[in-house]
Amino acid sequence: MPRYSLGMESCPRCGASRPAALAECPRCGVIYAKAEARAAALPASREDGAVREDAPELDGGPALEASIRTWAIPSALLGAFLLVSTAPGRAVVRIFFSMWIHELGHATAAWLCGFLALPGPWRTLTAAGRSPLFAALVSAALLYAIVRGLLTGRKTGALCASALLLLQLCCTLIPSPRSATVLIVFAGDGGCLVLGALLMATVYAPAEGAIRRGWLRWGFLAIGAGAFADVFELWFGARTDPDRIPFGMNEGVGLSDPSVLSDQYGWSASLLVHRYLALGCVCLLALACIYILGLRRARADASRRQG
Repeated sequence: MPRYSLGMESCPRCGASRPAALAECPRCGVIYAKAEARAAALPASREDGAVREDAPELDGGPALEASIRTWAIPSALLGAFLLVSTAPGRAVVRIFFSMWIHELGHATAAWLCGFLALPGPWRTLTAAGRSPLFAALVSAALLYAIVRGLLTGRKTGALCASALLLLQLCCTLIPSPRSATVLIVFAGDGGCLVLGALLMATVYAPAEGAIRRGWLRWGFLAIGAGAFADVFELWFGARTDPDRIPFGMNEGVGLSDPSVLSDQYGWSASLLVHRYLALGCVCLLALACIYILGLRRARADASRRQG
């Protein structure tokens, strides 16, 4: 349940910074006047915003959070790799997890490059060329996210949106249409690696965020680990067994991504394996850095609470 406070410098519901010119909170949407009226009607024991001692902590406290940050990602990755090592397990992971992230990877790369794209099961419909109007809309949406993040005090969110805006501008303005198309094709399995790692990293979402409060991080962790393990295991095995590379036709879709990259753009089998494995290792390294930083922060919080 939300706790209300009569403080004037922040939102009385979610605690976000309170811009003087706004009548409602840009983060949670509460109307300040109504929230303050409700806070004023509460018993005197709550008028000073004091937190009840018997209020339960949904996340179990800093000690439990430190344990979660220690074991969640390694356990999820281990379970996913064990699952995709069997034919039935790989089929389940591919149908319910990696296929969707694969298509979202195609679509995300297309959006960043200024192409209209619609992801769907087993296929992503992509426009033949760039759309300046669509690219401008993506830029405007990212600019809005930056401004909203700054207004609500979400500096990390604003920083991420800024990085995405810079990436979007580079992908839209620098590559030729041919190079952008290569990137979009590569971003199928590449998206499973990059987006899979990002989904696993949501384990470290802040306590006040909806991803953690709504338990979404557990679903994202499972989906990300499954998508990452499926693709990484395939290309890692292709180092010694090139027959594992899925060349050929996909029924009802057309040439597979490796076949498109090989037949139309001249990529060799060894180049495909090298580039997908290199990307996977970079994602693992980045995830390891996030893991160490998140674990240190959680342990520091637990130590302060015990002290």
